[in-house]
Amino acid sequence: MRKITILFLLILLFTSSSVLFAQESNLKNETKDAIKVKGSINVTNNGISIIPTFTLGKPAAIVNLSVGTSRLTFEPEFRVSLEGKPWAFIFWGRYKAYKSDTFTLNIGAHPALAFKTIALTKDGITNDYIVSQRYVATEVVPTYHITKDISLGMYYLYSHGIDIGTVKNTHFVTLNTGFSNIKVSNSLRMKVSPQLYYLIMNDADGFYTSTTFTVSKVNNPISVAVFFNKVIDTDIKASKDFVWNATLSYAF
Repeated sequence: MRKITILFLLILLFTSSSVLFAQESNLKNETKDAIKVKGSINVTNNGISIIPTFTLGKPAAIVNLSVGTSRLTFEPEFRVSLEGKPWAFIFWGRYKAYKSDTFTLNIGAHPALAFKTIALTKDGITNDYIVSQRYVATEVVPTYHITKDISLGMYYLYSHGIDIGTVKNTHFVTLNTGFSNIKVSNSLRMKVSPQLYYLIMNDADGFYTSTTFTVSKVNNPISVAVFFNKVIDTDIKASKDFVWNATLSYAF
């Protein structure tokens, strides 16, 4: 309980402090938005979970979709291995609660299905079966924009496993920064996104660090990202000490 209380206090402090420095919200002046559809298709050599210390452990494809206005969106995410087996289906609803030139506050929630393959024996014959496990989760995402290309933020996710065998209570909180539009050449730009995060899963916890490097061509929908994740200190047994992957993405 003490760990969870500290998490909530940190999130509240960051959000409240950032709002004090934020300019007047421009959401009040927004006209009615048209519904927009966008998304991305991503292929990776090692599927990374929302919590990046966990991976699928094999190549995967991830399809992200977004339908909605500038404030409210429905964002389903479909994750499958390149073998064709489902990995996870996540159905996000996200809302931009506050937006100014210097501060944004986004909130979201989702139901999700996580899939795994288990071996079952019947009448002496063993076969593999794909079973699903249900989760529900919510997120809070405050971000302070220091400049147009530099940001400082936090990300908080709470996940609850519904079925037997799931992790009942997961708390995931990050302190992250973003450095975008870094000039590599006349046509290439890079974004660097380092973060520190703290993870609680039932009674176990741990500290981690990760960084993503993304390179894209100006006015081109294709980008390449490389991701690294490292344990600092943890007693979560399922954590991997070091994780990396490379992802090729096409945005539409």
